[in-house]
Amino acid sequence: MEAEAEVRLLLQEARESIEAARSYRQELQQRLRGLHQARNQIRESATLTRDVLEQHFNDLKGTLKKLLDERLMSLLQEVDAIEQESIKPLDECQKLIEHGVSTADELLQEGESAIHGDVGQQNEKLCSFTKKALHIQLDSLPEVPALVDVPCLSAQLDDCLLTILKNEIFRHGTVASRPPVQLEEFIEKPGGILVRWCKVDDDFIPQDYRLQYRKGTASHFEDAYVGSETEFIVLHIDPNVDYQFRVCARGDGRQEWSPWSVPQVGRTTLVPHEWTTGLEGYSLSSRRNIALRNDSQSCGVLYSKAPTYFCGQTLTFRIETVGQPDRRDSLGVCVEQQNGYDSLQRDKAVCVSTNGKRLVKPVNKVAVMVSLSPKYTTDMKNIYEKMLNIPPRVHLQSQIRQLKNSRYQSHRRHLPTLIQSSWVSGL
Repeated sequence: MEAEAEVRLLLQEARESIEAARSYRQELQQRLRGLHQARNQIRESATLTRDVLEQHFNDLKGTLKKLLDERLMSLLQEVDAIEQESIKPLDECQKLIEHGVSTADELLQEGESAIHGDVGQQNEKLCSFTKKALHIQLDSLPEVPALVDVPCLSAQLDDCLLTILKNEIFRHGTVASRPPVQLEEFIEKPGGILVRWCKVDDDFIPQDYRLQYRKGTASHFEDAYVGSETEFIVLHIDPNVDYQFRVCARGDGRQEWSPWSVPQVGRTTLVPHEWTTGLEGYSLSSRRNIALRNDSQSCGVLYSKAPTYFCGQTLTFRIETVGQPDRRDSLGVCVEQQNGYDSLQRDKAVCVSTNGKRLVKPVNKVAVMVSLSPKYTTDMKNIYEKMLNIPPRVHLQSQIRQLKNSRYQSHRRHLPTLIQSSWVSGL
């Protein structure tokens, strides 16, 4: 008996050791995968950074060469213009002088012929030569400008440009091993994801943040938010689909953005909020997430399309405008859908009335009163701890009166009319 017990004990210890070794191996393999991902991130980001740097500096060299060629062409054209403008009067003076030289040559030939010609015709030739010489005005000479009076072109090139360019080029561009901001947390919202990020560089002073996302990995990133906040609810997210997010920042007084954070994947399993269609007293938006109470007298309780809300989930409601108040007007949650009621003030439900009171009516008839602020958030877990027979999901109800939808167009993007569920941006 003792031997069998000892064998069973050894077997049990062996099984436990095997299970511990298996778990230990799995943990080590998981860490190896983490190291592999880290190594890939370093190598891929280094390759991408090299490509970006080479492309940027090649573009910069091409742009600088183009600018230098354009400046050179402009200066050469200026030289041509000055040269042509300065040579033109000299050409005119040259033509005048050459004409005078030609006339003087003809006069010399005629004079020498008159002096050395026949004696019988000498007097006549001498008279003709004398008259012609007097007519030409041999004492009148054209003025030739002195060298100091004509342009002498030169190029003025400032050598300090090379120093300035050298200093600017040596300061141009940086290589960051880590971005100054990183994504911190993803929180599921109905039809959306609350994205939070934080600064990880103590020396970096952010002025604005820029959040981008894309569906899967096939599409391009698009802007979701630009501003000074460190969290944002990205809306219109398909449930059970992976989305990639990244964030960057712009330093105080700077124009350029910092490097992007490491992309991270987020998803939501919560379907977008929708109201039940077909109720006569309410008008719904195209997405059926906005409810507008009309003037119909036969108006009961409007329920959400399905019981998609869980205990512990935080719901946020926003009311834009209201009309004439009614004692039955309220908004709240319940554990089951009960048709035929015209009020939310019943068993197994909690609601907020228009006078700012929250009413909880559990079986023991205890009611809780709180004040209602313009932004009211209720934690369902605390509420349903006061109720009996709590199911895993709850319905969202609303009964709000509004006489005129005057702000529909101006709030179309974030809150077109009256009320939206917890994924409303900016709440």
